[in-house]
Amino acid sequence: MKFIMMQTRKLPELLQIVLNISLFLMAIVLSVLLMKETWSIFSSVFLSSEEIDSYFAFTDELLVFFLYFEFIALIVKYFKSNFHFPLRYFIYIGITAIVRLIIVDHEEALSTFWWSMAILVLIGSLFLANTRVVRKDH
Repeated sequence: MKFIMMQTRKLPELLQIVLNISLFLMAIVLSVLLMKETWSIFSSVFLSSEEIDSYFAFTDELLVFFLYFEFIALIVKYFKSNFHFPLRYFIYIGITAIVRLIIVDHEEALSTFWWSMAILVLIGSLFLANTRVVRKDH
C-alpha cells in the first residue's frame, strides 16, 4: 500500500515531464512550419515575378503565419509562467482563427454574421480576462 501511495505522488510529476517534452517538441515543429510559411510569403512577395493571384489566399497565408506565431508564443509563455497557460492567449488564437475563417469562407452573409458575433463574444471575454481580478500574471 505504501508503494502505491509513493507512486501516486510521483504520477503528477511524471505527467508534467511528459507534457513539457511534448510541448517542447510541438514548439520545434511549429517553428519549422513558421519558417516554411515565412519563406512562402517572402518568396511570393519578393521573388515571384507574377502578380499575386488572389489577395484572399495571400491574406490566408498571413493569418496562418500569425496562428503559428501565436501558438509558439503560447508555449513560450507556458514555460515562462511556471507551467501555466494564460487564458487570453487562447482567446487571441480563437479570434485570429475566426478572422481567417471569415476571409477564406465568406460566401454566406448569415454565416459571416454569426462568426462576427463569435469574435465579439471573444473580445468581451478578452476584456474580462484582462481585468486585474482575473489576471494572475501582472
